[in-house]
Amino acid sequence: MFGIDFTDIRDFLTDPESLIMMISAVLVFATIITLAAPVMGTDTLDKRVRNVRNRREELRRKSREAMEEAARGRGGSSIRGAEAKGMMRKVVDSLNLQKAFEDPALQEKLQQAGMRGNRPAVTFYFFRLASPIILFAGASVYVFMINDFGLPDITRFCIAFGLGLLGYYAPNLYLSNVAQKRQQSIMSAFPDALDLLLICVESGMSIEAAFHKVSTEIGSQSIELAEELSLTTAELSYLQDRRNAYENLAKRTNHPGVKAVCTSLIQAERYGTPLGQALRVMAKENRDMRLAAAEKKAASLPAKLTVPMIVFFLPVLFVVILGPAIIRFNSL
Repeated sequence: MFGIDFTDIRDFLTDPESLIMMISAVLVFATIITLAAPVMGTDTLDKRVRNVRNRREELRRKSREAMEEAARGRGGSSIRGAEAKGMMRKVVDSLNLQKAFEDPALQEKLQQAGMRGNRPAVTFYFFRLASPIILFAGASVYVFMINDFGLPDITRFCIAFGLGLLGYYAPNLYLSNVAQKRQQSIMSAFPDALDLLLICVESGMSIEAAFHKVSTEIGSQSIELAEELSLTTAELSYLQDRRNAYENLAKRTNHPGVKAVCTSLIQAERYGTPLGQALRVMAKENRDMRLAAAEKKAASLPAKLTVPMIVFFLPVLFVVILGPAIIRFNSL
């Protein structure tokens, strides 16, 4: 009575029209989610800054431990992030994936994507192993057991192998995409943040208080930038060398504008030059960089619209112009 007819399921999965329908449904669903995510998202500034508080507590704990060990005549201490636990951690440790997929720049990439601690690194190594296996196995089951598309075995194997190879690079592509979007969000609000920072510094605030004030005000424009400035405020308070805090900010954002500002702050800290003058120049340069990026994007728009116009607009135009003439010719 409740039996499953696997023949109908197989016919549905091997039907090209069904495949096109499923792919179209997935694309439509992804488009709706993408458009509705900014409206329905629950990503608030408080939620993002909560991660910064964890880093602040780690820096505070490090400072206390360093003072205690200095009093006892011992060396410095080190910070350990939150340890990742669970199945992924066991797989990574048992297979020694951290050494097999060793990437010296991984921590820097994770920080640029807004991921801190040990857990994101373990997750990355796990999916670096699991993604190619899952995609290769799924593609192999489909092309060898469900629908072979009339292709020879070597072609089907190449398709499955290509998807498995794509799965190997998928974590890196995802990480780069997240870091790029985060960088764009930061740079869209960074010139305004520099203007606010300049006002705070010229009003007599210290650089730590100015960073804290700007991080609370700029959150409405860019949560990512507010998070980075809050983390820089914590590092300025607890790191022994303030230069490290500026260098860490430059590494996390990985943008020439932010690096130039951090270099100016380091020089002002070392040589005692006025911060207001350096920030005013940097704010103007970053506004010019943002304007140049917008002009570059606008200049490339005609070239990008060429293919959509040819594919979508010209056929409709031909139908509108030639359609009545063809109908009239056929009626004669």
